[in-house]
Amino acid sequence: MLVLWDIDHTLIDTRGVGRELSAAAFEEATGVPMREQATIDGITERVIFRETAKLHGFAVGPEDFARFAAALGRQHLARAADLRERGHALAGAAAVIDALAARGAVQTVVTGNVRGAAEVKLGVFGLDRHILWDLGAFGEDADERVDLVRIALRRAERTAGEAVLVGDTPADVAGGLGAEVRVVGVATGRSSAEQLRCAGATEVLPDLRNSTAAVEALLGAELHRQHREP
Repeated sequence: MLVLWDIDHTLIDTRGVGRELSAAAFEEATGVPMREQATIDGITERVIFRETAKLHGFAVGPEDFARFAAALGRQHLARAADLRERGHALAGAAAVIDALAARGAVQTVVTGNVRGAAEVKLGVFGLDRHILWDLGAFGEDADERVDLVRIALRRAERTAGEAVLVGDTPADVAGGLGAEVRVVGVATGRSSAEQLRCAGATEVLPDLRNSTAAVEALLGAELHRQHREP
């Protein structure tokens, strides 16, 4: 089974550090201080950057985003200690990742974060040890989350039926379903369990604290098949 993890509010909470790093990278890339930021839940960094620039009265192109993505990666590296001190891994995240690895699941990320930021975010909280980064899809790869899911499936050489996506927003759910991937919602972000169910999540967990229940939800039929085999 291929497990596609969202990062922010599914596995970690940066508690405001992420926005500070985005603001610093935005100013570094454009020369304009970031007064406000576009809505970020479930949206890729490329879209956030473009829409945030519009809020400041100017348009950006691919070269601008490339500068921003590089700056954002550098900012995360430079302030990894702040991220570790002020943010935290969500309860149960490490245990579930370890339990899935013990079951033989292949794990990567489908995230709106640029890769440099994603690697730091999981690394500082020790959540990266079973993540196969080259199979994932990131904010540099596409605007729409459904395209990120398809990219990850292609990189992992898996079919939609061999994967499950885990996320905390209706946008995560829509991205998975659009690529015909089963979705497990986790109500650890701003979206309620009911909102995730209404968006079409196959199953919804309140959080990842109960690792046994989480593994059961994520592996689903695959876990039952393993139990039946001699």
